[in-house]
Amino acid sequence: MTNRTPLMAGNWKMNLDHLEANHLIQGLAVELKEDEHDYSKCEVVVFPPFTDIRSVQTVVEADELGIKYGAQDVSTHDNGAYTGEISTEMLTKLGCTYVLMGHSERREYHGESDEYVGAKARKVLDAGMTPLLCCGEALEVRKAGTHVEFVVGQIRAALKGWSGEDVAKIVIAYEPIWAIGTGETATSEDAQEVCGAIRAALREDYGDEVADVVRVLYGGSAKPGNIKELMAQPDIDGALVGGASLKADSFGEMANFYA
Repeated sequence: MTNRTPLMAGNWKMNLDHLEANHLIQGLAVELKEDEHDYSKCEVVVFPPFTDIRSVQTVVEADELGIKYGAQDVSTHDNGAYTGEISTEMLTKLGCTYVLMGHSERREYHGESDEYVGAKARKVLDAGMTPLLCCGEALEVRKAGTHVEFVVGQIRAALKGWSGEDVAKIVIAYEPIWAIGTGETATSEDAQEVCGAIRAALREDYGDEVADVVRVLYGGSAKPGNIKELMAQPDIDGALVGGASLKADSFGEMANFYA
């Protein structure tokens, strides 16, 4: 047993307008209430598109929900002539407590490097929010058998120069790219292998105190049917959920994996 609070994080990606977001967050609140969800046993966070965050904030605050929310991306700039960018201050004013960075889709479609991902994580941490740092390998890396080395390298490059005190405040999500949205899922043993290696690298670089508190999530076609098996692994502390988080009943069931 660990003292790490499990975390279920729903990445809505580019789905749902603000009205649909309102409906989903209310539905999720009902599901969690009916299931008598214990937030001390599993934290619940959603990552809506930027246009939905205000709607989610309104519902969460009005109904005093235990659900937390964050943003799918952030700028490394504070303000200025950066068309289309969103700053950390804009997010904190909306009550965001988490921000995603390093997702494979951002890395692939927007050319984001490990160093750039690390700069975003630093910006988020300095703003008082929690960075949720994603990592993961493509199928060719997995087939070559270098996936552990590759993923640990991503984390180390992004966190280069960080103190152990700061690293202890982040969340890491391992998402094998070949399993995202494909219906393919790494076996629980596959997921544990890499999540365990991430924790071992943290232990080597920053010591036991840091390695024992950082939550490491698994992502990649995580769903109600496999969540209990994944959560039974010693180094998996939750899931970064895509499609299954767009349905209140399935995401609520995942959040109640411990029941």
